[in-house]
Amino acid sequence: MTEHVLVDRAQGLLTLRLNRPEKKNALTRAMYAALADALEQAQEDAELRAVLIRGDAQCFTAGNDLNDFLRAASSGLDDSVMRFMQALFECRKPVVAAVAGPAVGIGTTLLLHCDLVYVSRDARLRMPFVNLGLCPEYGSSLLLPRLLGPVRAAQLLMLGEEFSGEQAAAWGIANEALDDGEATLARAEAMARRFLSLPPEALALTKRLMRDPDRETLRRVIRTEGEEFVRRLRSPEAFAAMSAFMQGKKA
Repeated sequence: MTEHVLVDRAQGLLTLRLNRPEKKNALTRAMYAALADALEQAQEDAELRAVLIRGDAQCFTAGNDLNDFLRAASSGLDDSVMRFMQALFECRKPVVAAVAGPAVGIGTTLLLHCDLVYVSRDARLRMPFVNLGLCPEYGSSLLLPRLLGPVRAAQLLMLGEEFSGEQAAAWGIANEALDDGEATLARAEAMARRFLSLPPEALALTKRLMRDPDRETLRRVIRTEGEEFVRRLRSPEAFAAMSAFMQGKKA
């Protein structure tokens, strides 16, 4: 476990809070492992009815900790990232996300696997994979073109352009854009708590029926993206791009 992920289980709600404010909640492999552990345990806990994933009122996550991932590229990746992705992908319980401030990389793509998403109007979402010499991950190369159309998806995935919480809500990535971070956190928690009084088997079945038609295709895309992402992470191009980014230079 890590102090950078706060896990709270209370009254049927599992809250996973990213808690590394000094690094804008940048995700390390230890944080991924903690998130995966909590989600896997939630699957077997009948008392937990819903999951809330959040940061704080100023920041969701700046994405992956690049120093951590550059070290992983030379030492060999463990499975913590894929474990988290798998655990969220397979979660039978409703998952709600609250996003304020930056939501970079997987901070955006994980939202595509949540059931409800609430964002602050001034949230800043971005998927700069190509900019870092990498490729899309977590099914985003399939889900975003389907959701937004190929032209807008190319703008976000190939150019890595930033978009606001207001745009995320207008485009269907989020349910609602709130005025500020505090309002976003409150709205997301209130909506997550609405699930607690609903019949859990009916909820799980409804979620499964909604997601099953494309499930195997999406599972295959996630696996292929993951394999390519690891190859890219070890490439000279990605190493140069990420090193330049950390030094404040252009790749």
